[in-house]
Amino acid sequence: MESVAALLPDRPHLFSTAQVEVSRGDTLRMAALIAAVERVVALPAYRERVLAGSPDIARHVPPNPGAFYGYDFHLTPQGPKLIEINTNAGGGLLAARRFGRADVEQAFVDMFRSECPSLKALAIVDEAPGKQYLYPEFLLFKDLFAQHGIEACICAPEDLMLCHGGLWHDETRLDLVYNRITDFPLETHGNTALRQAYLDGSVVVTPHPHGHALYADKRNLVLLSDDTLLAGWGVDAETRRVLADVVPRTELVRPDHAEDLWARRKGLFFKPATGYGAKAAYRGDKMTRRVFEEALAGDTIAQEFVPPSVVEAEVAGALTGLKVDVRCYAYRGEVQFIAARLWQGQTTNFRTPGGGFAEVVIA
Repeated sequence: MESVAALLPDRPHLFSTAQVEVSRGDTLRMAALIAAVERVVALPAYRERVLAGSPDIARHVPPNPGAFYGYDFHLTPQGPKLIEINTNAGGGLLAARRFGRADVEQAFVDMFRSECPSLKALAIVDEAPGKQYLYPEFLLFKDLFAQHGIEACICAPEDLMLCHGGLWHDETRLDLVYNRITDFPLETHGNTALRQAYLDGSVVVTPHPHGHALYADKRNLVLLSDDTLLAGWGVDAETRRVLADVVPRTELVRPDHAEDLWARRKGLFFKPATGYGAKAAYRGDKMTRRVFEEALAGDTIAQEFVPPSVVEAEVAGALTGLKVDVRCYAYRGEVQFIAARLWQGQTTNFRTPGGGFAEVVIA
């Protein structure tokens, strides 16, 4: 097997030596937010609203809830603030291994067995997996699954074949696909076999398009920050209080509100609704008029800007301030693991000396 250690020198900013202190109260608030989101997502009115504007594949309801939900927070004096929700949150195993969390590794294995109780063989699937920045994590997962008697391979989606009533890789019939693809609706030609196998139930796919639509489409933050709408759906007062405290006000970027948004841009953060990895995300005060016009033309949200907290880390012999993003990995509405990501610049990037995944210490 390829050596994870041999790949790390090419990724010098994957891990930080700094630690991030998070108060017990803030961890409880983050957990409460995750539980509150679960209650809202369970509402028929919420699902109807969200799925009406989602790709057709999102309306296919699989039997499994989906693995690796990631809730990203910034820490503020007023408590944690939710920045976004992901349904393909990477790095959890890398961070757990780095910080000696064998209990978290076991929780991840248990999660996959919960997704597919008959799990014996799976594929970790991504486009050109060997070229992905988090490819070392794929190797760790393959080894971890092998330790638990689960056959695992790493492959591209076009290496999968649908035949004899199942999804296959070479001569192995797969029970599950650990889906790391960022084509969330599985629309591109290379994903045809995986898409069909998902729709006809030939294989368990996790994370899946249904979960992405319900949680990770950033337009959902507009709904989760609209107290009047939530009250109209019958959401209880305590759930609404948690959401109001933790979810920054978010709005759709609409051409008919262009001048108002431009005037308020310095207090906003702009993101594509279905984006990932901070691509095409901009602080309003750094935005040019050209970029703003592009945002108006696409599916974009504007979120109240919440500055990240800062920790100091020693870089090249000097203390340097690094921004902090705290990620909660969650499954079935419960937190499995908390890690931080440190960076400089507009968005998390794994390019900052001294930055990368950092250990969270509960203070």
